[in-house]
Amino acid sequence: MIVYGKNPVIEALRSGKDIERVLVAHDSHPPYQVAKLCKERGVKIQKVPRAKIEELAGTKKTQGILAVISPINYVSPNELFKDAIEKNSFILVLDHLTDPQNVGNLLRTCEVLGGVGALLPTHRSSPINQVVVKASAGSIFHLKISKVSSLSKALKDFKKQGGWVISVERGGKDIRYTSIPLPCALVLGSEGEGVSKSLLEISDLVLSIPMVGKINSLNVSSAGAIAMWECVRGSIIKSV
Repeated sequence: MIVYGKNPVIEALRSGKDIERVLVAHDSHPPYQVAKLCKERGVKIQKVPRAKIEELAGTKKTQGILAVISPINYVSPNELFKDAIEKNSFILVLDHLTDPQNVGNLLRTCEVLGGVGALLPTHRSSPINQVVVKASAGSIFHLKISKVSSLSKALKDFKKQGGWVISVERGGKDIRYTSIPLPCALVLGSEGEGVSKSLLEISDLVLSIPMVGKINSLNVSSAGAIAMWECVRGSIIKSV
């Protein structure tokens, strides 16, 4: 949902609603109250052309400021971890994925295969918007989503609680011949940069998908689907 204008944005921030980000026109400055509330709540302020704000709002009467409100309610990372551990399942860790179509596709597969939800970074991550909702085919409403300022810190906590951290990256063990322990966090990196070094360093396993074709690369949503299937394949076969 889009909210524009100084006072509506301030009230949205005060309300406690999950705000994805606040956009401010390049040719203006964020009002003091907006900047203060954003800092208190950890909401990112992004400078963009005024035309972009007017396009999103559908009007020129925006006062150069707009807030994007999330269509979902985020949960704490501990709630996400607790659910994964109790269900002996998996969560996705989307390490700076910025394409909403990929995020939505991954969440759809996660829900279909019995995953609990996803952990996302607060910054440099796709907002959970209408594109994500549509690409997920609405499955996002059946998942738990959490945002944190530090993925590595959150995953260290997950490990202390009994979870495993599994990164999908080149140069790792062949995923076909590796038994993936549950409960686990499957870490998927952006197509350009891959999994962050800090997350690779705390991973219990680094797994790779063998590729023999001429292209020798996979879209992250396709790679994630393969990893999720391998993650649950054993338990699904046993239940049949």
